[in-house]
Amino acid sequence: MNAIVHSHAGAPAPSLARVYLSEAWYELLRLLRTPAFSVPTLLFPAVFYGLFGIVLPGSYGSLDKATYLLATFGVFGVIGPALFGFGVGMAIEREQGWLELKRVSPMPPGAYFFAKIATGLLFALAVLLLLSTLGFAFGNVKLGLGRWLLLVATLLLGTLPFSALGLFVGALVRGQAAVAVVNLVYLPMAVLSGLWIPLFAFPAILQKLAVVWPAWHLAQLALGVAGQGSTANAVGHVLVLLAWTVVFLSLAARRLRR
Repeated sequence: MNAIVHSHAGAPAPSLARVYLSEAWYELLRLLRTPAFSVPTLLFPAVFYGLFGIVLPGSYGSLDKATYLLATFGVFGVIGPALFGFGVGMAIEREQGWLELKRVSPMPPGAYFFAKIATGLLFALAVLLLLSTLGFAFGNVKLGLGRWLLLVATLLLGTLPFSALGLFVGALVRGQAAVAVVNLVYLPMAVLSGLWIPLFAFPAILQKLAVVWPAWHLAQLALGVAGQGSTANAVGHVLVLLAWTVVFLSLAARRLRR
């Protein structure tokens, strides 16, 4: 018995990288075993894109409809895991006391947030691969490999402000309320940012008000990369998204310190 105790006491501590990766792996397993999260996250954007971008007829003038909607539904698809992974997941874990347990454990605090961000990005990438498969196979999307890779990179990096927003929601409300709050933000923002239906089909006042939504700014970046919009104000859109990230992170940090 003494030898066993001595052996465990003298065992080297796991590396920081291993701790981070282990936390991310178990977070991924938890989400995969939660069909209420994984199934809608993966399938809803694909179903909507297939309906609006491929099945329903229509023309967007000089724009390529399938490519245009690949960019905008790509935005819709990647912000879902960011909002729900942080917002709902963290709220439930905080309500159950799991977050407090992690705080008093030897685990580095950053591992928890790394796991949330990493799994959110993995789900976002899976959504983009599914959308792209539909678009190239059935929508006749015309994007070169380089432009498509740039679009994927833009959308994945663009999840940052929505992860920050989800973090704020998760720090602000309780578990079950977080689901309602995230949906009340996510779905109206998607519609009013022109992610489902192009903004030029909306009344003029709604087109002007779209600039208040961070999803609209990410959509403009995605459309520019996909060749379906202008890239003239790309720096401005990036700065707005960064500003929203700082605001939400600051609000979340202030709330978590209470």
